[in-house]
Amino acid sequence: METNNMKQIINILTKNNETISVMESCTGGGVTNVITNIEGASNVLKFSAVTYSNEYKIKMGVPKNIIEKYSVYSIETAIEMSKAITKFTNSDIGIGITGKLNRPDQNNNYGKDNEVFVSIYIKKYNKNYNFNIITTKNTREENKNTIIEKLENRLLELLN
Repeated sequence: METNNMKQIINILTKNNETISVMESCTGGGVTNVITNIEGASNVLKFSAVTYSNEYKIKMGVPKNIIEKYSVYSIETAIEMSKAITKFTNSDIGIGITGKLNRPDQNNNYGKDNEVFVSIYIKKYNKNYNFNIITTKNTREENKNTIIEKLENRLLELLN
């Protein structure tokens, strides 16, 4: 999947000499896939991590107490994911995504089974821009595409 929005994002980041990194969970590398489908992505993408488990979110820098206090399915965890990946890679922008795509998680029995949390951290402003999405599509792929599209729209809006 290649999108015009992601092309614009890559062009803006390249022009501004800025970099981006991604820590995603329920999107399973989908955001990174869309980024790397664009020519020139290697100029801006520093690193990505698919952290499906709590263990690896913590290993990548998400404080364990945040997950314990708010759950892995929370905006607080998404915020920490975006900050941790930015710090780990020294990127200008970090994206954190966590949530469930219409499916219960036997290991984490809390939160709605159809809610996803997204956080975009912009280092130069030391600020997170957050939103959540209620997934309503029939398939995981459709839900992932919806999340990625909303992320692209928000990121493009922030960069302009």
